[in-house]
Amino acid sequence: MFQDITLGQYFPGQSIIHRLDPRTKIFSVFVLLILIFSADAPSEYFFLTALILFFAALSKIPPMAIVRSIKPLKWILIFTFLIHLFSHDGAQLFRLGFLTATLDGLRAGFFISLRLVLMIVASSLLTFTTSPIKLTDATEKLLSPLKKIGVPAHELAMMMTIALRFIPTLFEEADKIIKAQKIRGLDIERGNFINRLKMMVPILVPLFLSAFRRADELAMAMEARCYRGGEGRTHMKSLEFTALDRSVFIFMALIAAACLCYNRINNF
Repeated sequence: MFQDITLGQYFPGQSIIHRLDPRTKIFSVFVLLILIFSADAPSEYFFLTALILFFAALSKIPPMAIVRSIKPLKWILIFTFLIHLFSHDGAQLFRLGFLTATLDGLRAGFFISLRLVLMIVASSLLTFTTSPIKLTDATEKLLSPLKKIGVPAHELAMMMTIALRFIPTLFEEADKIIKAQKIRGLDIERGNFINRLKMMVPILVPLFLSAFRRADELAMAMEARCYRGGEGRTHMKSLEFTALDRSVFIFMALIAAACLCYNRINNF
């Protein structure tokens, strides 16, 4: 059931995207998300699609892994598309009972769904090409200016990365529990919605127990290694910007400026 979920997974590699500083990748994803949200014209969507596909090709991540990152949200994408298809005015395409599908609704549904897909793929490329340790260090570095106002940058970065790291582990554990319960005769796909919810109890209880056990083991392991938070902590490998990172910063800044100017010109 959960074998197609790739959220939080890291694919080791030596591609150009892998070699980038994680702060550069976070900045690039942030810029891409802004451009995706601000896109309005079809040409902008197609350009951003080509750009993200170009980054995906550079990362050398297996295409099926990228497809699997979208698959868990397929029902949200379908629901979003249908809502826009039947809720816009315009030239009628067809009727389905009291619902009317319109050409404007088809266009809006397609581009809004595409927007969600682009956001998912761009965010997935970040986790696919960045190890949890580097992601923690980069997040801490980016949040470090907020330490002056009392924000626990290191703790926030650590919690975020641990949560992201254990998402695939919990999905794998849930899949094992479901298979074990099916062997014992549990049928979670039988009956109405209420019965299916009741059938989830034998799955959720051991899953929560396993999660608490893993959290306790992780806490004891961190204490055994004398972990005391970020105060006075040093790094074996410090993050450093390279010429490649500076080139990507300039490239993304130029892309952002060009897209925003194009969007502003079209709105006049």
